[in-house]
Amino acid sequence: MSKRELDPASSILVIGAGTWGCSTALHLARRGFTNVKVLDPYPVPSPIAAGNDINKIMEHKELRGSDADAQSTAFATCTRAALIGWTTDPVFQPYFHETGFIVAGHTPALIQHIKEEEIDQSKGDFVPLETAEDFCQTMPPGILTGQFPGWKGWISRSGAGWIHARKAMVSAYEEAQRLGVNFVTGSPQGNAESLIYKDGDVIGAKTTDGLIHHAQHTILAAGAGSDRLLDFKKQLRPTAWTLSHIKMTPDEAKLYRNLPVLFNIAKGFFMEPDEEKHELKICDEHPGYCNFVVDPNNQHEKRSVPFAKEQIPLEAEARAREFLRDTMPHLADRDFSFARICWDADTVDRAFLIDRHPEYASLVVAVGGSGNGAMQMPSIGGFIVDALEGKLQPELKDVVRWRPEIAIDRDWWSTQNRFGGPDELMDFQDVKDDGWTKIA
Repeated sequence: MSKRELDPASSILVIGAGTWGCSTALHLARRGFTNVKVLDPYPVPSPIAAGNDINKIMEHKELRGSDADAQSTAFATCTRAALIGWTTDPVFQPYFHETGFIVAGHTPALIQHIKEEEIDQSKGDFVPLETAEDFCQTMPPGILTGQFPGWKGWISRSGAGWIHARKAMVSAYEEAQRLGVNFVTGSPQGNAESLIYKDGDVIGAKTTDGLIHHAQHTILAAGAGSDRLLDFKKQLRPTAWTLSHIKMTPDEAKLYRNLPVLFNIAKGFFMEPDEEKHELKICDEHPGYCNFVVDPNNQHEKRSVPFAKEQIPLEAEARAREFLRDTMPHLADRDFSFARICWDADTVDRAFLIDRHPEYASLVVAVGGSGNGAMQMPSIGGFIVDALEGKLQPELKDVVRWRPEIAIDRDWWSTQNRFGGPDELMDFQDVKDDGWTKIA
């Protein structure tokens, strides 16, 4: 059998067992592929996977009518499919909480941006929130106790809420394993250190233990770590965000159950406490951090390199507490029980990148979650397998294709239409050793 031929017995190697890798493995197995192997340097759930999190926002954005551009159409197609998966697929359904979603801003410019870009008031799904009292009444008494200075927003109760990303990812992993997928995780045996090439094509990957994993088809879905294995021609930028948890009492956790997500697009967001540890998650909002270091392959350039860390910069802690002072000041001085940085990979325009590589016929790239990847978990693997099979639907294919031409003059410091913090991209290299939290 040639490398390009594809049938149920074809050997397929998936590099990355994060959100998209586990979803891809599951969809491959469900379509009857019987020779699938997945590599990852960490056991599932990986400490650097964006989906290794107690909760992520699930917000379904519908199209805005005839003025919707191709990227908006593609994204709506993906999120519509994801929502079907979250509500009907038994692997994912237990982990979707349709609690509602509040989106807000606190300056006239941010509020106008939300009106133009984030919501469609004509559909009647969003109810305006004009005052602090309006915000406070979206939740039981005693939760939102802040003054919400300058805040205005909208609440939607349907098709949105939060997902338990870690449990959903583990569920996909376990079901894929049950269906016969072979996961090789941990280092050195699961750490793909290089792709293997022969006759102008990719024929698999080499792991740190020296083994070569041959495959007729390779799918690169390693998230923020993908660009260490392949030259993406500046199409990917590993970018990180910061999250923190506050320990709640069991009684508090009950009070905070089934709350809508509250998201200020420039200050941060929070979601209800998880059931096991009773920890409330708070994220400060900002354009992101990179970790720019000298590129070992080009001493004249720098590249952002991910690393795992269960602490956050003190400046991020301060931003999270500022968000709490606006919304829940009774929690603003509580100790954090956990914090970490969370990596993703940004494309130039934040469209996903799912395509066969133009030079390596047996390689499919499946990357570029751009901050929206986790909520796609139930269905994204299906689209990735569609790309492998050459049947990705037209409204997606053109948007998610390999497009190095748009990255030639890429501004690595672009905020990519994100707000908050200093309103600019930050660099972990500027955070001093004593500038991190010290959460035990």
